[in-house]
Amino acid sequence: MNTNIVISLDTRRAKKDGTYPLILRLGHNERTAPIPLKLSLLEKDWDEEEKKIKSTYSGSGSIQRLNNYIQKKKAEAMDIIIKLDEQGLLNQLSLLDIKNRIVNQGSTKSFFAYGYRLVQELIEAKRIGTARSYKDTLSVLKNFLNRDISFDQLNYAFLIKFEHYHLSKGNELNGLATYMRTIRAIYNKAIRAGLADRNSYPFYSYSIRTTPTKKRAIEREYLKNIIELNLDKYDPCFNARNYFVASYMMYGMNFMDMAFLKKSNIVNGRIHYRRKKTSKLYDIKISENLQAILNHYCSADRDYVFPIIKRESPLDQDKDVRWARKRYNKKLNIIAKDCGIETTLTSYVSRHTFATQAMLQQVPLNAISTMLGHSSLKTTEVYLKGLPSDVLDNYNSKILTI
Repeated sequence: MNTNIVISLDTRRAKKDGTYPLILRLGHNERTAPIPLKLSLLEKDWDEEEKKIKSTYSGSGSIQRLNNYIQKKKAEAMDIIIKLDEQGLLNQLSLLDIKNRIVNQGSTKSFFAYGYRLVQELIEAKRIGTARSYKDTLSVLKNFLNRDISFDQLNYAFLIKFEHYHLSKGNELNGLATYMRTIRAIYNKAIRAGLADRNSYPFYSYSIRTTPTKKRAIEREYLKNIIELNLDKYDPCFNARNYFVASYMMYGMNFMDMAFLKKSNIVNGRIHYRRKKTSKLYDIKISENLQAILNHYCSADRDYVFPIIKRESPLDQDKDVRWARKRYNKKLNIIAKDCGIETTLTSYVSRHTFATQAMLQQVPLNAISTMLGHSSLKTTEVYLKGLPSDVLDNYNSKILTI
């Protein structure tokens, strides 16, 4: 094992009072890094050979207690190193990785402390939607527990209790799945950071369950009704109708990506943009009908195509999008009534309708998956679920005709 810990007085970094910091010097693959012990000593008060504080030390605290503290910190660090070696991970990690695992070992006491640290990191990385999802899940767990919890306590039994709590309040199973996936993501990150024990991972036993969602796509005739709806630019539903149609014509582009679509993304009759959720790059040919919608919005003096984002900071922009989407869905309900559509219209319906119409036009599943930006065909299959009942009825009629 090419990794060790040595207690040392760092005489290279003198403080103003003439003392030097006491450190654990971590050595790994011929490189070293200091780990502060939050103690400073005069050189005369340190026994380098015995690696302990001398009796001449006149600082605060018992000398014996301080020496015990130093040895305990070294033992804890070595315990982490030995566990990593036993797991076959030690040689895969960098010096900084190992140092972070030793320094952050106290964080394993709090799932919430680590979770909220991830929220802040996600905000700094401008991944506002994911940060909001993490924060919402942590808030729900706090309401359930009303106390802190360690990773060791977040076990299979805890997940079952949380499941019963969630469902007993009349909540949906799919909502529970969203929370559980976030808990799992935080736990996985903690394992990689060395803050949680892989052997205690609760999702080895707990399976996240979902139920099929209600059909979201609308029939082609209703889509046509929406497109042909006669609205002038002063109508309260004018933007909502245009957003819905534009989304459909841009591979079912979701509302977040539409909000951040810029005029600079339109080049030579094509739309070039990177999807926020997956970072997938799109190159979409602009149809004649789509061009008419874009012409209306691109004439305004702003960077973004659609008048959704009003502010500059990532957090404010996220609020702008959520507020606009809420109003958009309300307007879609009005449009649904005007077009004789009995199912609920939401911002997701245009995306699901695009996928379903592509399937009915016998576009290959892998092509539909690529157009939607899905990372797997399974996700696309969830979108499609199956052919509409009237199509199946026609097939059945043909089969039964003798």
